[in-house]
Amino acid sequence: MYEKTSDEIQTEMLEHIDNSYEKTKGYFLWDVLKGVAIGIKNLYSQLSVVSKKLDVENLTGSELDRFVLQRTGIQRRTATFATGVLTVEGNGTVEKGSFFETKGLIRFVSTETQVVEGKKDIIVQAVNAGASGNVLAGTVTEMPITITGINKCTNKLAFTGGYRAENDEELRQRYLDELQKPIVSGNKNHYILWAKEVAGVGKAKCFSLAFGANTVEVCIIGNNGLPASTELIESVQNYIDPGATGTGEGQAPAGAYCTVTTATETTINITGKIKLISGYTLEGVKEAIKKNLQIFFEEKSFDVDYISFAQISNIIFNSAGVEDYTDLVVNGGVTNIQVGVREVATLGEVTLNEF
Repeated sequence: MYEKTSDEIQTEMLEHIDNSYEKTKGYFLWDVLKGVAIGIKNLYSQLSVVSKKLDVENLTGSELDRFVLQRTGIQRRTATFATGVLTVEGNGTVEKGSFFETKGLIRFVSTETQVVEGKKDIIVQAVNAGASGNVLAGTVTEMPITITGINKCTNKLAFTGGYRAENDEELRQRYLDELQKPIVSGNKNHYILWAKEVAGVGKAKCFSLAFGANTVEVCIIGNNGLPASTELIESVQNYIDPGATGTGEGQAPAGAYCTVTTATETTINITGKIKLISGYTLEGVKEAIKKNLQIFFEEKSFDVDYISFAQISNIIFNSAGVEDYTDLVVNGGVTNIQVGVREVATLGEVTLNEF
């Protein structure tokens, strides 16, 4: 929408008034129409803002939420909470709602009440939703509020299941997929749509007749670009076809046996030498390179059948602090890395030294 200036608007109005009237600056008509033109200009500005909001590409946040919900019923997927098993020791009662945390102050809460006599496993959930709750094994060791009789706690296994909320780009793409792809009667696109309706799912693929007649495989990854957690796989399975029974108790039609799986990892290990720009440190540059590579792998996850050696080279070369590089090797070679249809590339070891 072209937005006219107040001068352009005033000039147009003056052109529609008979020349028998005095229309030069300082006279009545010119002065009056100048004020009117400014008012109309403001209306043009407001109309321009409104017209842009009719295009989903220009919307963000709550405005995007309302636009998509009103037209398709699609809602933004919320963040999910990481969960895990915590082993506590002592003699006492851990009440539901008791707090535990890491030394880094990532807090968890007990989801059940358990009487502890010596040692007991309890289920805990992260207080804050998102990936921050996916902590490593052996890190939940603190009790911020004393629990009578309980003197020790730890998690033997890493906690999983924490995924971030769906971002604007992902929500917008789901909206466009709903409108542009033929999603009907339990076809492939329908299964992909169902999978991506579950919070935490990033991308999905559908394979018909994967395990024989009347079977469907839905392969998913998390919205972190990595293989899905066991909890996420179960959530999608229960949403589409609980227990893979084909009874139509979920979204899938009766008679269609759906099995939900996740991608396997193709680890990308990188070695080489870099020349630093003056003022940068090797560790700082390496961290920047790793971050850029992780973003690249997440963007490409489940969408490509190979990882380009040239693109990895460009990412390293264009990272802050890199003047040049040499002897770059990816997974032991200098060629593209093939990625299978049920695989996702993930960043492994990055070994870079100065030259």
